[in-house]
Amino acid sequence: MNVLLVGEEAAGAQTLKTLLATQHKLVAVMASETKAAPRGGNLWTIAGNLGCVTWPAKLVKDSTFADRIRAEQVDLLLNVHSLFVINKDVVAAPRLGAFNMHPGPLPRYAGLNAPSWAVYRGETSHGVTVHWMLAGIDTGPIAYQALFDVTEEDTGLTVSTKCVRAGLPLVNQLLDTAASDPQAIPKIEQDLSKREYFGRDVPNQGVIDWTGSAREILNLVRACDYLPFASPWGMPRAAVGDREIGVPKAVRTGTRCEVAPGTVGQASRSGVQIACGDEWLLITSIKVEGRYVSPVDVLKPGMRFVAPTPAGAE
Repeated sequence: MNVLLVGEEAAGAQTLKTLLATQHKLVAVMASETKAAPRGGNLWTIAGNLGCVTWPAKLVKDSTFADRIRAEQVDLLLNVHSLFVINKDVVAAPRLGAFNMHPGPLPRYAGLNAPSWAVYRGETSHGVTVHWMLAGIDTGPIAYQALFDVTEEDTGLTVSTKCVRAGLPLVNQLLDTAASDPQAIPKIEQDLSKREYFGRDVPNQGVIDWTGSAREILNLVRACDYLPFASPWGMPRAAVGDREIGVPKAVRTGTRCEVAPGTVGQASRSGVQIACGDEWLLITSIKVEGRYVSPVDVLKPGMRFVAPTPAGAE
């Protein structure tokens, strides 16, 4: 079977390695030549180092690229974490179909940054979906889906990693079925009345609202946490005076507070406590002027956080 991979980032790289371990022919890898690699490597470079043919991913936006797919006798197109919207003629060109591995349980988490949204909203489960591609975004019938637990210790990065780990077996299942009996690939129509689509927006523009509950604030911090890699949501922001503070890590204390939200409280080796709308939240790390520093060195008891300026630290 002839397979064309369109992808980016670590998810695309892991899918590439999965494909190379099969007997299928990899026609080419389509990726961005200069795309930054915040979470595990530039797929273009990785594919080239492995001896794969590489084509620029932006070609998928051009309807005439469908002719090349047919000329190369591509049976199956697999899209993994590529952010280019594929032209409808290109989607229709592979003999068996085009499929997308989406890091969310469709139809509820369509669009961008689904792992971060799941953490932010306090979900206790999330999932990954391999679905047929149509002209719309994340709208095609579901072929395979896997769900997994999300814990209170999970971050945007760990949920993204869980999506890849759960998604690769689905890719193998798709490849096996497509090679042996293409008509047996499931085609479960999505209930679009349950669809939620998420765009590029970040909750509250990434600004911490200290009047919220400690759980809500911690969920924002965890959702933005892709360390040591760059976060698609940037880093949650707050400010003390005219100094903007990035908050990459925090822990709930469970201790109620009776002071104004945003007030800096007790300091310890572990970090500094900040008053939320219901309890103290322990800030264990901060970023100031591009450097990670101990919050004890910057935040002193009695200081008060205010809303930061619109321009973010990240």
